[in-house]
Amino acid sequence: MSSIFTKIVKGDIPAYKVAEDERFLAFLDIFPLAKGHLLVIPKKETDYIFDLESKEFMGLWSFAQLVAKAMEKVIACERIGVAVIGLEVPHAHIHLVPLKNMTNINFEKPKLKFSPEEFEEIAQKIRKEI
Repeated sequence: MSSIFTKIVKGDIPAYKVAEDERFLAFLDIFPLAKGHLLVIPKKETDYIFDLESKEFMGLWSFAQLVAKAMEKVIACERIGVAVIGLEVPHAHIHLVPLKNMTNINFEKPKLKFSPEEFEEIAQKIRKEI
C-alpha cells in the first residue's frame, strides 16, 4: 500500500516539512486551497484514518492541533479548517486549511500555485512557531 506519502516519509520525494517527530509528519500541500494549507499524516502506512489504533489516532489529532496553533500565528485567517477525505491518497491524512470564508475549503475549486521559494517561506514561518 505504499503511497506518495510513504515516499515523502522515506525521503524519496521532497516535501516542505513544517513538523516531524517519530510517529507523525506535517508538510505543505503542493496543490493548496489556501496559503498555508498542509497535510498531517502518521508515518505508519494506514489507508483509512479510522483504521488507526486508538493511541495513534489520538496522537495524530494532538500533533495536528500543535501544527494548527503554529499556523494561526503566521497565516492571516479566521480559523484553521479541518478536512478528512481520504479518497485521493491511500494513506490516512488530515488537511489543515487556513480559512477566511467557507469557500476556502471547497476541494472542487482551482488550486493555488506558489513558487518553491514561496512554499519554503511559508513552511519556515510555521516551523519557527512550533
